[in-house]
Amino acid sequence: MQRVICFLVLSLFCNTSFAQDSSIVEIQVIDKQFGEPIQNVTITAVYDGGNPYRLTGTRGLALFTIPSGKIVTFKLSHEKYFIKSNPYKKLPQKEINDTIRYTFEMEFENLRSQQLQEIVIPAPGVPLTVFGSKRLHVEDFEVLNDGDILLLTYSRQLKKGSELVLFDGLKTKKTFQVPGVAQELVRDFRGNPHVICAEEVFGIYVDGNTIGVSNLEKAYYMTYVAPIVDTNTTKMYFSTFNPDYPAFEYFSFDQRDSVYKRITGIQDDLMMELYRSEYKWVDVRTKLWAKNLEYRTGIDAEVYVGANYFTQSLYYKELYAPLFHRNDSLFVFDYYKDRLYTYDKEGEPLDSVGIYHHYQPKRTGWKKNVIQDRATGQIYAVFERAGYSYMGLIDTKTGEISEQVMLEYRYVNKVSVHNNFIYYTYRPFESPQKKYLYKERLPYEFGKAFVPGGDEVKDPEVSVE
Repeated sequence: MQRVICFLVLSLFCNTSFAQDSSIVEIQVIDKQFGEPIQNVTITAVYDGGNPYRLTGTRGLALFTIPSGKIVTFKLSHEKYFIKSNPYKKLPQKEINDTIRYTFEMEFENLRSQQLQEIVIPAPGVPLTVFGSKRLHVEDFEVLNDGDILLLTYSRQLKKGSELVLFDGLKTKKTFQVPGVAQELVRDFRGNPHVICAEEVFGIYVDGNTIGVSNLEKAYYMTYVAPIVDTNTTKMYFSTFNPDYPAFEYFSFDQRDSVYKRITGIQDDLMMELYRSEYKWVDVRTKLWAKNLEYRTGIDAEVYVGANYFTQSLYYKELYAPLFHRNDSLFVFDYYKDRLYTYDKEGEPLDSVGIYHHYQPKRTGWKKNVIQDRATGQIYAVFERAGYSYMGLIDTKTGEISEQVMLEYRYVNKVSVHNNFIYYTYRPFESPQKKYLYKERLPYEFGKAFVPGGDEVKDPEVSVE
């Protein structure tokens, strides 16, 4: 009996010693020039007895569990970055309490972009005033299908009262007092405008010179209308996006036979790992609360804790991976895999290309803002540097931005594109002028394309009330 106990104790000791004979190694990869983290770097840890590999996340981090005392060579590879020599490290013989951390630097590989400055061209012509008023500020706007412009305006403060103004480019056709605390104008998947208010949503219907408003419950709109990102004749494309969860999926729904089809999934792997690991650090009462919810709903307790605690931290960032529809193609920008995926209207994959315009955001001014021209279907990325906004046309066949268009004014708001024109609101600094709606012509002449909910082109003239 004593021999059995001694054997079990010895086995436990050996297993514990073996478990402690490994080291957790954290690798961070940064841009040598700007010091910013590089995501999606493939790191292979080469040592005697194993060759594990990992991909770095959005913070440029990757974690390895490696036996102690090994001499490890880390091989780093990336499509746009290189490292002059593969670094090697010798791990300590015994495990230490803290994680072993190494930082490696990589250089941008595109020598041409290092030698030549990025091409920036100004928008042709002088900015034109589309709508200006001595009484009203323009907070938001939408160009409607017939070319008229719907404006969300206010006199002093938006929360103190707002007006809808229907403007045809020459004169005001109709005004309407918003019966709630307005926040912004949005368009649904059919192209119909809505006013998002603090407690409700108002659908707007324009018929000639009149404006009709219907009241919708905000919860209903956010649950059943907002998730639908696009549609065509028979299909609806929607997402399962939740701002409090670091993953979502795009689906299609065929209205003819009521069939759902998954198109693709988006996930920030590192964010998901941190999100779920929050469960380990909360108190026992919180764990019991989350477990009770898990038994009742079937959703993991880790998800409940992550949604209620990790989302309140500085480390959590909402996902951004927009989908756009042009003619018979769907374009999904997966910034967490550095890929632009192209699908047909049935949701079948056609192509994928690398995208890297979201790299080095401190230098480029990347603000997670991609917009589409509803008349031409072209897609633009918006950047901001030193207060100036830049529009970069994205080539959907290569994923590249060859040039950027700089807007005339600094600190513009609500930038959008329609029929090869850039629209935005702007108020000169320290000026008594109200906030006006302006437009600038892009140096491109793209023809019309099919965009669901798109606009019939009608170019409004310049007017100031």
